[in-house]
Amino acid sequence: MRQALLIVNPFASGVSEQALAGVEAALGNFAAVETLLTQRPRHATELARDAVPDGCDAIFVFSGDGGFNEVLNGVEADVPLGFIPGGGTSVLPRALGLPRDPIESAVRLGEALERGRTRRISLGRVNGRRFSFNAGMGIDAETVRRFNTLGRGVDGERPGDLRFALTLAGVLRNRRFRYEPAAELEGVGRIAFVMVSNCETFTYAGARRLSLAPRARFELGLDAVAPRQISPRDVLRLAGYLFTGIESLRGRGIAYLHDRDRFEVRCDTALPLQADGEDLGDVEGAIFECERGAVSVLV
Repeated sequence: MRQALLIVNPFASGVSEQALAGVEAALGNFAAVETLLTQRPRHATELARDAVPDGCDAIFVFSGDGGFNEVLNGVEADVPLGFIPGGGTSVLPRALGLPRDPIESAVRLGEALERGRTRRISLGRVNGRRFSFNAGMGIDAETVRRFNTLGRGVDGERPGDLRFALTLAGVLRNRRFRYEPAAELEGVGRIAFVMVSNCETFTYAGARRLSLAPRARFELGLDAVAPRQISPRDVLRLAGYLFTGIESLRGRGIAYLHDRDRFEVRCDTALPLQADGEDLGDVEGAIFECERGAVSVLV
């Protein structure tokens, strides 16, 4: 029988004892599964690097996007990965076309393991840290940082997509809806901030996919959107672009990079940086790189 490792973040908002039992039962129809629970930040990275047994046929991860990112930054073995949505948004599995329900996803991924149904995808790296769907320096990282300070409710869950949107609105309001040039993008020039995509999905608002880089694909290099400056009149245009994915935002005021292997950003002063929704602190510069065909994922 096939052997599989299941790494679980028990603190993720969509992970419960009942849900985990259902996921284990679903996967158990296709493989002998060893379950490991994370106990602290970055623990999933350690488990993916050090705890994969010899002869392992797949690594499943039941978590939110933070846990998925940790595993991608630890895995070294060329073993197929299966991402089961256990977070509030769970961008990565949804962008790969998996169901939002964790049990349904587990069944789908178990069948994929049985039938050898995989997809080879690229990953991004920023200052050496891998990311699967997006990274950014500036407005999105500011929003991620402020959102993370909200913590969890009494039910243990993080605030949802609406609260994230309100947090973004608060960031814009505090800046009077203006972003002046604050960095230099290699080959482009002065920019206000940069948002980088490894696939066409940047994030989700409820069931709606939001796309900043509609030509980005998991199999290609990195795409990036870098406004040179943002004024109040640009905000509605930016929101419309985000919700429609139509490339009308492009023009002299917006740089759009497509299918890139590498580019560098140097900041006037340190700016916040994020990758897959994880706050990476303030940096004075960032090197974004594409790791083409980095991992095999079950779909």
